[in-house]
Amino acid sequence: MSEDNASVNVESTGRKRVAGKAPKAGKTPKKAPSGAASGRGKRTESSTRSFRAGLQFPVGRVHRHLREGRYSERIGAGAPVYMAAVLEYLAAEILELAGNASRDNKKLRIVPRHIQLAVRNDEELNKLLSDVTIANGGVLPNIHAHLLPKKTKDGKGDTSASQEI
Repeated sequence: MSEDNASVNVESTGRKRVAGKAPKAGKTPKKAPSGAASGRGKRTESSTRSFRAGLQFPVGRVHRHLREGRYSERIGAGAPVYMAAVLEYLAAEILELAGNASRDNKKLRIVPRHIQLAVRNDEELNKLLSDVTIANGGVLPNIHAHLLPKKTKDGKGDTSASQEI
């Protein structure tokens, strides 16, 4: 027998197997010893990317949605951080304006009407969300100038009959 035949056996499945080594049954991760015994020194706790970036919005989840959305073949490491920061800023801006609108209406709870008033009264948010319909938001209070009663010389509204013959 040659040296190659002695060290390599061919199983019935057709795979080569080196003599003396068992075939892999499945991927089983090797557990490293914990603490200082692992040889890596003092172990540090893992921190999320949101924590490292100082954000409340989840960077990992944004990254996952970017990958699963198939917007691009590759997603850079900074893209989900930047996008999470932008989303957090927009949410904070809308919530601040909606909180002001709820306080103006003497309410403690923000409802969709307050979000609608906040968005539509802000020029930039209105432009960004111009095609968005907010459910139960209603409309801005607006009366067209032609529908208002005409003013007379003394400054008061016209109090005469609305229809004259």
